[in-house]
Order: sequence, then C-alpha cells, then structure tokens
Amino acid sequence: MATNNQFSIAVHLMAGLGYNSGRDITSSQLAQSVNTSASFVRRILAKLSKAGLVNTTTGKAGACSLAISPSKISLLDIYQAIDPPRVFSIHSYRAQKACLVSCNIKSALEKVLDQTQASMEDRLSKISLAQVIADIKKA
Repeated sequence: MATNNQFSIAVHLMAGLGYNSGRDITSSQLAQSVNTSASFVRRILAKLSKAGLVNTTTGKAGACSLAISPSKISLLDIYQAIDPPRVFSIHSYRAQKACLVSCNIKSALEKVLDQTQASMEDRLSKISLAQVIADIKKA
C-alpha cells in the first residue's frame, strides 16, 4: 500500500526551522536534513508558506524561516497546510447487489473514517511544534 509522507516531511522541515530559530535556512540545507531533493522541499515549503507558517525568499540567496513561534503552531496546522489524504481510504469496487455487506460496507466505513479522522485531528491540535522541538533536543 502506498503511503504519503508529506506530513512527516513537513513536520521535519518545520522542526528544522524552529530548531535553528533566528537563522535563515535554505531549501538545500533542509533537503540535506531530510535526505531528499531541494525541489521536493520547496514544494512542501510553498504549501507551508501559503498557510502562513513560514516566510520564504526566492533567488540565489533565498531562505526560509518560521513565520510564527513554534509554541503557536500545532501539528494540525502543519497537517492542514499540506492537504494530505485522509487516514485511510475506502475501496471503490462496485457493490454486489446480492450481498448485503457489499451494498452497505461503504456507508458503514464512512462513519468509521469520519470518526477516526476527527480523533486524529483532535490529537494533532493538542501537540505544538515547540513540543516536537523539545523532544528533539532531549535526544
């Protein structure tokens, strides 16, 4: 099953910016930390910038920094900024009319999906970027 890692990478980038607070960091430096391409990092940074979480400057001397204090940024803010897929998806196979389960599983799972998504988002709203950075500093 394919997974989407943009959220974890976005948190990694934001933690890097917060950890190096007061210094402008380039997308190349962040890309080295994540071990990915600078162009991929720039795409994630563009989403974070659009959400007002980071400040970016372009050009040869371009750099980025947090736009808000890490204590005021929740993981939910980061999650919503990157517009990730939901926690799981429901299959798209056609229902078999002769099977009660087949005809009703999608609506039953939709309720589970909604509850699971809401629970995850509630938990992310309670964790600040500052807490993540503090955990990094403890290690």
